[in-house]
Amino acid sequence: MEWTDSGIVLSVRPHGETGSILEALTRVHGRHLGLIRGGASRKFRPVLQSGNTLQLHWRARLSEHLGNFAAELLTSRAGTLFDRRDALTGLNAFTSVASAALPERVSHEPVFEAAEVLLDTMATGEFLDWAPLYVRWEAGLLDELGFGLDLSACAATGARDDLKYVSPRSGRAVSAAAAKPYEDRLLALPAFLLGSQGATASLQDIDAGLRLTGHFLAQRVLAPHNQGIPAGRARLNELAAHESK
Repeated sequence: MEWTDSGIVLSVRPHGETGSILEALTRVHGRHLGLIRGGASRKFRPVLQSGNTLQLHWRARLSEHLGNFAAELLTSRAGTLFDRRDALTGLNAFTSVASAALPERVSHEPVFEAAEVLLDTMATGEFLDWAPLYVRWEAGLLDELGFGLDLSACAATGARDDLKYVSPRSGRAVSAAAAKPYEDRLLALPAFLLGSQGATASLQDIDAGLRLTGHFLAQRVLAPHNQGIPAGRARLNELAAHESK
């Protein structure tokens, strides 16, 4: 059994004296692990860094085996991401959520494609540039996993205008008028998630967006597997809340 694919480094842990276990989000083969022989060497150290994209060749005798990776660097981002506090926080949120939420060896190509755009923007842009993309990436992840938000119309009235909230139970949008009796029990819906023309994301919008996608990740994806929001994602919440004050 063998295949070649591109993959984003999510994590690396030591194995034996010189080897490493690489966890990567691949384009076609989903979240996948494999052994890299000599992965702890000086040669591989700058390559096997979270956020980098690698060309991976996986080989194993049987498909259910861990298998071995051969890796070459395609896109180097780690050095830039590690240099800025906001980018490093975003990177840690991305890797921890991808690792916790995605099933192993199940293809989710749109999640990979969106992650490439997110990480490229994270490496070159400021918080206001990449944070809305991060929220959209989580919304797309929810959709890929079968828990997508329905933001097409108001759950109560069917109206398609003035959608301002989301029901924390159904994941459906609610208009401002329909929400009046129970606004305090709803999640705020930032306009940039609706794809509104000309809509830009403020710091408050980003904070609201992270609370929104985080709620459904926690309730629908992680809680059924007895997991909570990863620490890396929680730190992004803290950064967004701090920036929005």
